[in-house]
Amino acid sequence: MKNFINSKNYDEERALYGIRDTEVFSCTFEGEADGESALKESSSVKLHNCRFALRYPLWHATDFSLHDCSMTDTCRAPMWYSKIGTLRHCRILGVKAIRECNDILIEDSVISSEEFGWRCKDIKVRNTFITSEYFLFETKGGVISELTLEGKYSFQYVEDIEIFNSHLDTKDAFWHAKNVTVTDSIINGEYLGWYSEGLTLINCRISGTQPFCYCKNLKLVNCTMENTDLAFEYSEVEADINGHILSVKNPLSGRICADSIGEIITEGSVRENNCKIQVKTGGII
Repeated sequence: MKNFINSKNYDEERALYGIRDTEVFSCTFEGEADGESALKESSSVKLHNCRFALRYPLWHATDFSLHDCSMTDTCRAPMWYSKIGTLRHCRILGVKAIRECNDILIEDSVISSEEFGWRCKDIKVRNTFITSEYFLFETKGGVISELTLEGKYSFQYVEDIEIFNSHLDTKDAFWHAKNVTVTDSIINGEYLGWYSEGLTLINCRISGTQPFCYCKNLKLVNCTMENTDLAFEYSEVEADINGHILSVKNPLSGRICADSIGEIITEGSVRENNCKIQVKTGGII
């Protein structure tokens, strides 16, 4: 039998610890007792229009959902070690918001969390605005669409991620990433994709200095590059580029074809470089 909780305030330690098969409506988790871990070890719990201002509310939770819920900046590390969760129309401001969680869906939400989504598996994000300094660090498996991201060191060490129709403003993104595909997206940031393996970008617009260095199996398909210089140093690359590349520096192997390239830098290499570089109006440079 399903239980219902409506319009309550909880501030004690482990206030609803281990609850099962429960819907929680319009409740708040804050107060003088300053208790932690309100819904720890809960399962089959649905939360509607709830406000969280205390720490660690959903650790080790299973089969949970939040709809129209908010988590303030004092709600630190709200979801760790949890699985099978859905967040819709939520606002999350707590640091370290999701960590080591599996099978999480986030839709139509606004999130500001410096270390968001670390070491997760099978995460899905749709139509969401996220501000995060280290976004999805060491996460494996996921599909992201219509994400607007403001970050710094995003997607580092991620694996098996697909991204669609997104706008990513972030530096040092996709470092050491493996088997990541980005399609129909805008990526603005410095030092993009260094040390990645199996990074593929399709129909993307890319800007920022020194992108795609030390990459293995890098593919750019029908992409546009703007204000990009010193690109592709020591990378294995297959690139079909629209627009102008300011400069290409010592690419390792493969082929780069662009509308125009301002400068080809070949001196100072400490590796043997065999990459073919072409402009679309002419032949091999």
